[in-house]
Amino acid sequence: MGKRFGQRGSPSTLYRLTPERIYSVGIKIGRRALEAVLVDFAGEVRARESHEYRFPDPQLVLKAGNMSLANFDKLVARLGDASIVGVGIASPYFLGGWSEELGFPDDLGSHWEAIDLTTFFTIRAKTPVFVENDASSAALAELVQGAGARFRDFMHISIDTFVGGGLVQGGKVHTGPHGNSAALGPLPVSPSSLDSVAAKPARYQSLLHRASIYVLVNHLRSRGVEINRVRELDPLPPRAREPLFEWIDDCANALVEAIIAITSVIDIEAIVLDSILPRPIHLELLAKVQTQFNTISAIGIVAPEIVSGQFGPEASPIGAAMLPFSALLAPDSGVLMIGKDKTMLLGSLLTLASQT
Repeated sequence: MGKRFGQRGSPSTLYRLTPERIYSVGIKIGRRALEAVLVDFAGEVRARESHEYRFPDPQLVLKAGNMSLANFDKLVARLGDASIVGVGIASPYFLGGWSEELGFPDDLGSHWEAIDLTTFFTIRAKTPVFVENDASSAALAELVQGAGARFRDFMHISIDTFVGGGLVQGGKVHTGPHGNSAALGPLPVSPSSLDSVAAKPARYQSLLHRASIYVLVNHLRSRGVEINRVRELDPLPPRAREPLFEWIDDCANALVEAIIAITSVIDIEAIVLDSILPRPIHLELLAKVQTQFNTISAIGIVAPEIVSGQFGPEASPIGAAMLPFSALLAPDSGVLMIGKDKTMLLGSLLTLASQT
């Protein structure tokens, strides 16, 4: 803290953030892994954990999440008077859905529908918990610490196990009355050109069935390249190169169709494309999307800038960790909470204020 002189009136008081005093935890419950981060008051990731599983069995997810929370609690406890002021949880809606595509148990969806994520993990009493869609959380991360510095109106597209989206307008994440805005997976696009994708009589396919990581994994397997996680593509096995670029071309084509549809309905400045792919492959996909989009002539739309997201696989957990900080500090109550729990805002704020 200090004083600034040389202006009219009383000298202004200067304040400096002390990021080591308060922390937030962000947890992403994914279909193949749980990702957790501990974030300080300045938005820096101080610790991270990843727990993989074949499918999101609730007991495995609970064990993994509680392990990360306990480890983060121990870390913060060693810092003296520091504290964790909140926990954000990012999870796909319909977590057990599309079980046929992923080989999940048929009853997985019904198990998750019966779970209240605000009370699922073992969290210290009176610590507020915020729950949001994983793709919307990723968009929030970009808004707060990434592309939001340049764009206040953008669509965030996440290429994960399934493709997802998050809509930002006027510097706010908009999730709609059901918390399901910008759910890009069902968006109709033309059929895939990949021979590994089962042909269907329908005139269109869902974007989910063309621009998702599970499609890439299946296509590689059809060419004899067995992988379980996309990180196994860095470094790229020689046999994977050709099928990988076949998928990139098909995925990019579908994304361009989706971008035209999005910008025909919503006036935005940018498309922020991110993925859980290794960064060199992600940038190849981004370049292909940019190139293909620039070759079309979509009359009647204002072409958005197509840029890369900054956080990759950590976008959703970082965005989740931003939820408690936003609730505590955001000056505009319209951005304090997103999704279905807006009505809980006032009580959450009062709880946070009493603890800090």
